[in-house]
Amino acid sequence: MPKISSFEKYAGQYEDWFVKNRWVYEAELRAVKAMLPLGGNGVEVGVGTGRFAEPLGIKIGVEPSKRMRQIAQKRGIRVLDGVAEELPFEMT
Repeated sequence: MPKISSFEKYAGQYEDWFVKNRWVYEAELRAVKAMLPLGGNGVEVGVGTGRFAEPLGIKIGVEPSKRMRQIAQKRGIRVLDGVAEELPFEMT
């Protein structure tokens, strides 16, 4: 069972932190963007609020926290309930 109580409790503060510290957010976003291949598709495991997925063009995420999922869904991310150790995808 994932320990998500802190993420449930502080989802709003998580978002606020990135707004207040925009320069950190933008630096992280640039760093991640520089490492991603161009034109690919991907899934963000631990998508959180979708704050990074949305500008990176990631359309699908996995997140165990209901509050974080709700925020990500408002950003247009399709979010599945799950954790990295047991991804909610069928293996083919």
